[in-house]
Amino acid sequence: MLWGYRAYVLAFFIFLAAPLLSAATFAFNDSLFPALPWQGFTLSWFFGDTEPKLGMFYDRRLISGLYYSFIIAVMVSLLTVFIGTCNAFLFVRKDFPGKNFFYILMIVPLVIPGVILGISILVLASSAANGLENQFNFELELLRPGIFLVVLGQISFTATITSLVIAAKLKKFDITMEEAALNLGASTNRVLWTVTLPFLRSAMIAAGIVAFLVSFENFNTTLFLVGSESPLTITMFDRVHKVGSTPVLNAVSFFLMVGSGLLAILSIFVQRDKSARN
Repeated sequence: MLWGYRAYVLAFFIFLAAPLLSAATFAFNDSLFPALPWQGFTLSWFFGDTEPKLGMFYDRRLISGLYYSFIIAVMVSLLTVFIGTCNAFLFVRKDFPGKNFFYILMIVPLVIPGVILGISILVLASSAANGLENQFNFELELLRPGIFLVVLGQISFTATITSLVIAAKLKKFDITMEEAALNLGASTNRVLWTVTLPFLRSAMIAAGIVAFLVSFENFNTTLFLVGSESPLTITMFDRVHKVGSTPVLNAVSFFLMVGSGLLAILSIFVQRDKSARN
């Protein structure tokens, strides 16, 4: 039984790692196609400045997509950390009618397919924009496909993730620390900024990193809400659709794998308790 279990675990990790290793390997293959045979090692797909081996750092469309993905991910992570912190205090500290219902409602976006979320938000925003234009002859561009709508769509499910992460940390907080600070004359706002939020800092940073990664690599929801400012995932999809798979896309994939891995390690590190680091 033991050897069978070990074989299963090995096969499972090979199944997970093989596609990633394959994509990473062909990012360094000196060939115009991401396929065997191996033609030699090259960094042209990263730093090549001429066709046909134009590297990702010299490809204007890919750099533009990387820029928009970064901007969107930063906006989403900052907003969702704020929303998640508010939700954490609401559901951990407060009691109100329908609390369980609203808690379930907050979690629902996690189980709804991204395609459905994207279509629903697009229909709602377009209907609202068309209604404003027809009734008041007022065009609200924010409700048309673009960065704002992409951020709004991604917040709809990433806020749930940040809320759960921060709420889990808040549940471990010793409320007597706030009571002691209040007894010593500190105001409620001062207690919040000097006692409670510093305790939550590691969870807020970790939640922000997770939200950044989820936003940066999101495709399903973004596809229906994107405008002319295409993020990287949409740019890569468009490239594959029109040209097919090329080694430069393998280079982008390798770049994203390394970046995501480093951020994931950082997320784990910041969540460690001070006692564990000492």
